[in-house]
Amino acid sequence: MFFQRRTVSCPVAYDSLPLSTELEELSFIVFDTETTGFQVGADDRLLEIGAVSIKGLKVQAEDIFHSYVNPNRQISREIIQLTSITTEKVENAPQATEAIASFFHYVGEREAVCLVGHYVSFDTLVFKHELKRGKQGLKGFCTIDTLDLIGFIAPSYDMRDLERYAMAFGTRIYKRHSALGDALTTAYLFTELLLRTKERGVLTWGELLKAVKG
Repeated sequence: MFFQRRTVSCPVAYDSLPLSTELEELSFIVFDTETTGFQVGADDRLLEIGAVSIKGLKVQAEDIFHSYVNPNRQISREIIQLTSITTEKVENAPQATEAIASFFHYVGEREAVCLVGHYVSFDTLVFKHELKRGKQGLKGFCTIDTLDLIGFIAPSYDMRDLERYAMAFGTRIYKRHSALGDALTTAYLFTELLLRTKERGVLTWGELLKAVKG
């Protein structure tokens, strides 16, 4: 018997917004995830989603999204020490597909052009694998990685650590290894990077895409 996988769309406006739209008119959602480990295609699971919106090149720090996720598995001592996420915090939390659906609702309400993250390919894999476990596919997932934007502005930098980049660019640092804390840190770093790209003549959505995608 053939079962068709349901496809879930991330409600971002990247393909419907004119490329000539100025950066100041764009809305972004900056997000981050925490997991039980790095093997998200195997045994590790989503633990937490945190996000914050950006409008007019400014972080809307009061407009946040946060959800713990029940991983349905043991959380190691190392991850508890790193993230402060315990079994008690997640035992009544939504399942991964429910939390992702709530996050996508938050994104859609804010008419974001795309999602932003630091080393965002990992967070993308987390979502794809969790949805796959729920027999769902993912489409319309447009992202910008702050690492790519840093590569455009300052290609001499060669590191991955979010906190070190925030220090290098003089932006705020929130609680590390917390999905919401890292999302806020990334958001302030991203807005600073946007301002610096403007100084280099990147003024529109199309020009920003060209700068980060090459």
